[in-house]
Amino acid sequence: MWFILILVLGTLIATVLNINQKIKNRETKFLRFISLGLTALTVCAFYSDSSLMAVKGNITGLMDVMPTVSKALWIFVIASVILNAFSLK
Repeated sequence: MWFILILVLGTLIATVLNINQKIKNRETKFLRFISLGLTALTVCAFYSDSSLMAVKGNITGLMDVMPTVSKALWIFVIASVILNAFSLK
């Protein structure tokens, strides 16, 4: 689970740097790629963590984690796409 938090933190840092560079009228393609890539890796890491819980038979853990974190992931991915789209203009 710590790996997922590190990926989220990396995504947030890359997104903030992306917006900061866009405001300064600098090239942001690399930061946009890093941010969206880390977003995808975050979703994959969460899926992998959930599948490990399922294989281990930790159904109560899945029932506790999945409803809340799945909604948070939707919000996180949508926000990441919108914020990174800001640098396209």
